[in-house]
Amino acid sequence: MIANKKEFYTGLAMMAAFVVVLVIIFSPLFKGHNGLEYLDALYNSISKGSAYYIPTVREEVSPFKGKAVQASFQMADPNQAKQTAMLFEAGDASVTVNGTGLKISGDLGRILENCLADADHMYFNRGEKVSDKYGYDARRVLFNWWKACKGMDKSFSRQKEFKAAKIVSLVAKKAVETSYNYYGIQPQKITDRMGVVIFSLVFYVVYTLWYGFAIMFMFEGWGMRLAH
Repeated sequence: MIANKKEFYTGLAMMAAFVVVLVIIFSPLFKGHNGLEYLDALYNSISKGSAYYIPTVREEVSPFKGKAVQASFQMADPNQAKQTAMLFEAGDASVTVNGTGLKISGDLGRILENCLADADHMYFNRGEKVSDKYGYDARRVLFNWWKACKGMDKSFSRQKEFKAAKIVSLVAKKAVETSYNYYGIQPQKITDRMGVVIFSLVFYVVYTLWYGFAIMFMFEGWGMRLAH
């Protein structure tokens, strides 16, 4: 038996409205995407707009210009080793390839400047410049840079070249990883989409509360109450 019909049917109506809105959210009504996909793309775009660290990293790299280094490390397979050798050669480093192994020597500052130039192109979705430069897929180029940076980091640490290891790790995290993860996304400032952001946050809070009150009214109207 329904103890309080008015309260129960109010909750039922609220739940029906909740379901209708949920169906709308999961319908491709937002430029061909559903609501979740649209907001996910929006927030990715906004987060990219505040994740451009390359100019700052370039300043950190500047003191390493003229620093001669040597490093040896392994890649996953011979093809990746050959592809990665091209990256260092573009930074005027000497490279010896032996199967999956790479042995490099050169100016650390120039090597990392070349890495940052590639990452900068990728951050602004200019992948064709990177692929034309090396003759293979631009995202693969950044992945190879990431693997190479990890290899240099370990090699420098073994040599107790801790400052060199630190700057290579910084380039990998702040430039290579960021550009790889955000490639293809158009950066936006949150101030340019403030209205949509505020609406989505307020909507999330109201929509969640709406569901909670609908459940509460239905159960209380049904006669179920918490006892103390």
